[in-house]
Amino acid sequence: MTDNLAIETSTEDAIPADNGLSTQSPAERPVSSPTLDQLEQEGDIAADYIEEFLDICDLDGDIDIDARNGRAYLSVNASDGANLRVLSKPETVNALQELTRLAVQNKTGGFSRLILDIGGSRDARQAELTDLVARAIERIEGGSTEAALPPMSSYERKLVHDIVSEQGYVSESRGEGRDRHTVITAA
Repeated sequence: MTDNLAIETSTEDAIPADNGLSTQSPAERPVSSPTLDQLEQEGDIAADYIEEFLDICDLDGDIDIDARNGRAYLSVNASDGANLRVLSKPETVNALQELTRLAVQNKTGGFSRLILDIGGSRDARQAELTDLVARAIERIEGGSTEAALPPMSSYERKLVHDIVSEQGYVSESRGEGRDRHTVITAA
């Protein structure tokens, strides 16, 4: 368990593994897939961070850690779903996920793609995205050449691309920053 929720940095933590001497930008450096041990370590660090956060908020939750598709997944559930309702709003989950990723990155020194789910919010959002894609496909089948979805996070766009592909259609992301969205077309 971590000592506190504040993310502390030291000079040692801030020095990259290449001692800052690489001529490549972070985007140009090769990215290797994390090992199962690394994903389990991310999950453990994230679980400690979330457990402490829940203690501070005086909320109860059971934490499950999983590793799949090159990501650590952390699920927080409660026997009475109402207990976590305040944290399970999509914007709150995304913000807490980013804070948790920062805590993991601070401890490991590496980039984290951890996914956080609170009270089944990710499953609920996936169901909403499935319905959104179904309505977009209905518009295409009704004669539209394409159907644009509202802007969403990269994780949600990835889910949409998978759902669209399963339906036999094609999708691509367009736009920049907060305006990045998915457009669906016939195959």
